[in-house]
Amino acid sequence: MATRLPLFVCTVHSPILTTKPSSSSSARTRSFSVLTSIKMKGNEITEEASEKAGSNVDGKKKVFVAGATGSTGKRIVEQLLAKGFSVKAGVRDLDKAKTTLSKDNPDLQIVKADVTDGSDKLAEVIGEDSDAVICATGFRPGWDLFAPWKVDNFGTVNLVEACRKRSVNRFILISSILVNGAAMGQILNPAYIFLNVFGLTLIAKLQAEHYIRKSGINYTIIRPGGLRNDPPTGNVVMEPEDTLYEGTISRDQVAEVAVEALVHPEANYKVVEIVSRADAPKRSYEDLFGSIKQR
Repeated sequence: MATRLPLFVCTVHSPILTTKPSSSSSARTRSFSVLTSIKMKGNEITEEASEKAGSNVDGKKKVFVAGATGSTGKRIVEQLLAKGFSVKAGVRDLDKAKTTLSKDNPDLQIVKADVTDGSDKLAEVIGEDSDAVICATGFRPGWDLFAPWKVDNFGTVNLVEACRKRSVNRFILISSILVNGAAMGQILNPAYIFLNVFGLTLIAKLQAEHYIRKSGINYTIIRPGGLRNDPPTGNVVMEPEDTLYEGTISRDQVAEVAVEALVHPEANYKVVEIVSRADAPKRSYEDLFGSIKQR
């Protein structure tokens, strides 16, 4: 197992695309404008056609990114902007955001947001104009052993509840491989042990995943292998949940997978695990997501 597995970052109802995704940026931003939403009412799940009313006047779709100044989050913001989305970047430190994120981009709005502040405050900053939320948050290692639970568990739950309050029906979580390591027989895997040293990080993430999957929101949970800051050196390998227990991947590719999940209906309601390998064939994201079966 590579030693670069992260300490880690923290990414439910299914919009069904009514238009076939195109490779162009403009088509990508339109591709999930009209959807079929599935909403929880009491103990029942109801389905209804709807169109998000909070889109920008120029027709671009707005995505709220939590953890936007993190190593993975800032790459997600950059790729969203490059592919024609409007971005609302949720950050804890506005000063850091000014030096980390793109400047003078009319499609980028930076807002102060801390996932530990509760769902009501998050709902305020997500606003009525956000069409989707990507969670790329992560706790900062320190002496607080509850930090992983505050950020990777309760923080993610707060985001989900904020989405429900704002009727945002698309949620993407950046999680990690080995979150379910115990069930996979990987309890003695050095990476599983290491990542759980800091307040049972992987267990906190797994519990958040369970919450998302029961929430009724259309989700894609992305579990990357060890995160590398260097540019991609291979092609993306995508496998079903609880499959991969080793491997690494560039953060640029993780960001790309998160953005592509927004425009491919094949990504709806799925948990995917990703690494990159030099000998892996190049595959389209439609094919990659389509190869993963829903559970």
